[in-house]
Amino acid sequence: MSSARRCGVLGDPIAHSLSPVLHRAGYAALGLDWAYDAHRVPSGGLEEFLGGLDDTWRGLSLTMPLKREVLPLVDRLTDRARLAGAVNTLLLEEAGERVGDNTDLPGAAAAIRERTTMPLSSAAILGGGATAGSVGLALADLGVTSIEVRVREASRAAGTVEVLRTHAAGVDVRVTTLDGEPVRADVVVSTIPAAAQMPDLVDACRGVPVVFEALYDPWPTPLAASVTGEQVLVSGLDLLVHQAALQFSLFTGVQAPLEEMREAGRRALAAPGPA
Repeated sequence: MSSARRCGVLGDPIAHSLSPVLHRAGYAALGLDWAYDAHRVPSGGLEEFLGGLDDTWRGLSLTMPLKREVLPLVDRLTDRARLAGAVNTLLLEEAGERVGDNTDLPGAAAAIRERTTMPLSSAAILGGGATAGSVGLALADLGVTSIEVRVREASRAAGTVEVLRTHAAGVDVRVTTLDGEPVRADVVVSTIPAAAQMPDLVDACRGVPVVFEALYDPWPTPLAASVTGEQVLVSGLDLLVHQAALQFSLFTGVQAPLEEMREAGRRALAAPGPA
């Protein structure tokens, strides 16, 4: 009887996802007979997809627009998923239980601390979606006490602001517009599309000590390209690799080969054509 197990990443759009590259590299490095594929699942389609899975499936990575849509479909949430109000990792237990977790939060903290050990007390986050909430909570875990959430419309950030204000540290959160004054913070995090990074917005971020660009494709984004030698750049690949390594370990029960996964991601992004 085969010991093969299946995992995958779900979302819409999904063709650009590097997750299959990373997880497959991990399986190859450890000699695991596992499969990991990308599946386009639009908003409203998650319940049907989950209902069609058999007992060979062990885990799913979730991206836009499913991180919050999955919440009523799980049997149990981990503390960090409950805190974030979002699930990017769905564990499919052998007994049939669905466990929602969030590796974006610890993955973001690990990505930042891999690049810098400087104290962080203030942050600005561009965008107000699920990733903004998870990274904001990670920043609070690292000591940030003041977070400015910059969005086009304040109503779009309401859920994220509520999430950030539940952190035990008692973070001061305020909402401003993307077209505001220059960013005055220790770290700026962008969770918005590259096409939304207008020159004025990029200029407003100049001089911020730490720039965290949550995207990895296309690369570099206008914000990432503006970073000078005096600034620290945390990339979307940094975030992806760290959160994927955590997922890998949760799915398989073994330590993820982080560097092999990272190198596979680098090669894929450097290759001509779509990653």
